Amino acid sequence: MRRSEINQIMRGGLTFLEKEMKFFLPPFAKWSPQDWKSKGDECREIVTQQLGWDITDFGSGDFRKIGLLLFTIRNGSFEELSKSFGKTYAEKAMIVLEDQITPTHFHYQKMEDIINRGGGELVIQLWNSMPDEELDTASDVIVSVDSVKTRLKAGGAIHLTPGESICLPQRLYHKFWGRKGKGTVFVGEVSRVNDDYVDNHFYEKVGRFADIEEDVEPLYLLSGDYKQYFQPAK
Repeated sequence: MRRSEINQIMRGGLTFLEKEMKFFLPPFAKWSPQDWKSKGDECREIVTQQLGWDITDFGSGDFRKIGLLLFTIRNGSFEELSKSFGKTYAEKAMIVLEDQITPTHFHYQKMEDIINRGGGELVIQLWNSMPDEELDTASDVIVSVDSVKTRLKAGGAIHLTPGESICLPQRLYHKFWGRKGKGTVFVGEVSRVNDDYVDNHFYEKVGRFADIEEDVEPLYLLSGDYKQYFQPAK
């Protein structure tokens, strides 16, 4: 992905969230690269917990067809999971376009609630996984949709309209997109601790993070950019 494309996606995402959904991201969402260079150790949690912008085309080269905009608002860590009173939760805001696919994947440790916060209609296709991490194309899937136990055939789909949600347990394969003709979807995610570097298993071979061509300066930083700009005095 070109940095200019990422900048454009950020601008459009902010307009959609603020103007249409009346949802506002935390202040660090709009810190410039220069702002980051002036930040000290007080901001380390943002960096270490991978908070902030995450825009990916999953290595497809076509964000509009296969891609996702995410913003991690809050997050704990795997170390926190072992504590009696640790920060064991995470929250993300996501924007899903019509017919824009997030490829089939599951998470090893993260259970998550996916919530349609507004806009269009989110379609989620589901399969159980086999012990060898293959798709289970035979067994029914049982999930909780707004706390109602729901059964569907392998590869069946749940359609979430605004206000509806689904709970996805660990190792449950899922693929999602915005339903055509229904508009852009504002999706919320509330989950256990999230670490996108180690906790995702994609069924197809994809790249979780985009390869970036630096044709312009960043508008705002992706979480993967922090190491280049955040250098607090020791």
